[in-house]
Amino acid sequence: MDHVFIEGLEIEALIGIYDWERSIRQPLVFDLEMAFDNRVPAASDAIGDTLDYAAVCERISQFVGQSGFGLVETLAERVAAMVLDEFKVSRVRLKLSKPGAIRNARAVGVCIERSR
Repeated sequence: MDHVFIEGLEIEALIGIYDWERSIRQPLVFDLEMAFDNRVPAASDAIGDTLDYAAVCERISQFVGQSGFGLVETLAERVAAMVLDEFKVSRVRLKLSKPGAIRNARAVGVCIERSR
């Protein structure tokens, strides 16, 4: 199976379990790999046949920007489910990073893989 990927999608979000986190927006970074058969768009050379990664980025940004989850685990699950439900992918691997959340660590987060 072919894969379409998005790396380093940065979105500001309300995320966290501590009181101070509930009053600020924090940066999150998303990396996605989505299983998608690229043979049809490769043959047609038509954007309508592709997995439009600009549309995926826009939808994730909209969803995350309006969310307010406590845990990155919850947000990752919801984003993966949304991608599977709204786009023609059979599998999604998602890495969600929360930069600067822990002193002396560049980022913390989760990696999940979900399929239909």
